[in-house]
Amino acid sequence: MGLSKTIWASPSEYLRVVKPVDPVMFFAPSVLQDTARVFLDGFPGMVTYAVKSNPDEMVIQNLVAAGVQGFDVASPAEIAMIARLAPAAAMHYHNPVRARHEIAYAVSMGVKSYSVDSRSELAKLIELVPAEGTEISVRFKLPVAGAAYNFGAKFGATVELAVELLRKVADAGFIPSLTFHPGTQCTDPMAWDAYLRAAADICRMSEVKARRLNVGGGFPSHRLHGEVPQLEAIFALIARVADEAFDGAPPALVCEPGRGIVAESFVLAACIKGLRDDEHVFLNDGTYGSLDELPITGIIDRIIAVSPAGEARKGEIRPRVIFGPTCDSVDRLPGEVDLPADLQEGDYLLFSGMGAYSTATNTQFNGFGALSIATVMRLTD
Repeated sequence: MGLSKTIWASPSEYLRVVKPVDPVMFFAPSVLQDTARVFLDGFPGMVTYAVKSNPDEMVIQNLVAAGVQGFDVASPAEIAMIARLAPAAAMHYHNPVRARHEIAYAVSMGVKSYSVDSRSELAKLIELVPAEGTEISVRFKLPVAGAAYNFGAKFGATVELAVELLRKVADAGFIPSLTFHPGTQCTDPMAWDAYLRAAADICRMSEVKARRLNVGGGFPSHRLHGEVPQLEAIFALIARVADEAFDGAPPALVCEPGRGIVAESFVLAACIKGLRDDEHVFLNDGTYGSLDELPITGIIDRIIAVSPAGEARKGEIRPRVIFGPTCDSVDRLPGEVDLPADLQEGDYLLFSGMGAYSTATNTQFNGFGALSIATVMRLTD
């Protein structure tokens, strides 16, 4: 991926001047910093950024500039990057399953916060990690609906096992804490309600007071026209329910948003390489590239079509099937997408809200995957 050193006014200006033949991701640092401050000002606790959602160095640097002081890391590579770019920041190593050499590396880098969801992994941590001043958060799961996909299918202890693990963490001399993840793109605030009350139950049943409670990520980004995320309402619910569930003395709260912070600061421009019989739209990017997530989480309908001159197409809207550039038939966006009828080959489709799980999951399958990143002052004209 190449980063343009020029700062452009907007995506339209770039498209008019450069006329790129490969996909372009437009990044607006001001949007990223503004969104980060929404979390920093509104969430009732510590905000850590989930590096996996977009690990680009310029993203990390802008988050540090905005005031983010903690990062959720899931691998030695992410630990090394945060240690280099944000040496004063806290690192929470919350991938619940780690190899012994990965744990040893984290210890050598001064990591003081880990998560766990099984007896076997807790035994590893007790063996390899010095207990003094180190937090171990027990990750638990509930059968809660409302997310785009269920993180509990891979990680999380049952409530009963979480009770046992929390006791063992405390008995081993570590700082006992709890963590959960309600699922990605969680638009139902009541998911946090159920988890917070379950966390309080785990503390009561284990007779262990959790020092901190990490409410995970899952904070939604703006994907659909009719569904604007109500982050402030979610923050308020978390604060209120935590206070209620823990009888006015809740643990210190932590969150680890990725998508919710970074998504809105990027717009993807993909060029129409072909209109097959004026029915099927073929793009130079697809599900093996920056649009990898869409078959799982659903379409982003915040799409505009612009000509090579940067002018918006305004024809009558009609549904189209969109394919990516590879010779694989699954390289297709879900369903049909409403697009202007006056589309032309060489036009660009601009997808808003593309900062999360796009550049990080882009592949080189079938010889495609070239992607440039351009910095812009604003994402709209």
